[in-house]
Amino acid sequence: MKHWRLFGVLLLWTTGYSESARSQQPQAQAPAPAQTKIPAGSKVFVAPMGGFETPLRKAIADKKVPIEIVEQREQAEYEITGTSESRKASTAKKVILGSWHSDEEASIKVASVKTGEMVYAYAVHKQDSAHGQRSTAEACAKHLKDEAVTTK
Repeated sequence: MKHWRLFGVLLLWTTGYSESARSQQPQAQAPAPAQTKIPAGSKVFVAPMGGFETPLRKAIADKKVPIEIVEQREQAEYEITGTSESRKASTAKKVILGSWHSDEEASIKVASVKTGEMVYAYAVHKQDSAHGQRSTAEACAKHLKDEAVTTK
């Protein structure tokens, strides 16, 4: 019985000590989110991305993202940059799994042309993509519309 009391006293003492130690440490506050939404109707330039810009522009139009794509960076308020990678199905994948679909990865970043501040970023990975870059471009456009662009 004495051991349990001693254990309880030690437990209370260590708990109290850790609480007082925590209260003396400076509290870190989470920084305010720097991301702002892109206003609907903003002029956006899609930078060259090794061929990925073409399916991305088409996907933005098909998904009806409420932004205006411009041909010159100087005319734009925002710029979309990014990368895309395709990995064709290997012979082993074709033979063993019977799958000819490629693996696709893409990432985009939207930044203000004037300030350079990044306002949105998104990355997507599609395994066994039946439509190649089109699938990742459509995913980027869908999330751009749903998460980054304000509605009027």
